[in-house]
Amino acid sequence: MSRQTLRDRNQHVIGYIDVEFSGRQCLRDSNNHVLGYYEPGRNQTLDSNYHVIGNGNILTTLL
Repeated sequence: MSRQTLRDRNQHVIGYIDVEFSGRQCLRDSNNHVLGYYEPGRNQTLDSNYHVIGNGNILTTLL
């Protein structure tokens, strides 16, 4: 698994994207709480309760 750190323009950490070996991505806020998921097989972004938010990878809109 790899982790990408997301920062604002002032270089403050606003979140993380964890990429699993399957390609699934998990978005976490700066406090490490899960905000949502991107399922590449379905090409859908889901919120933390697995409700569909939209098509494609739009994880960062959940921040």
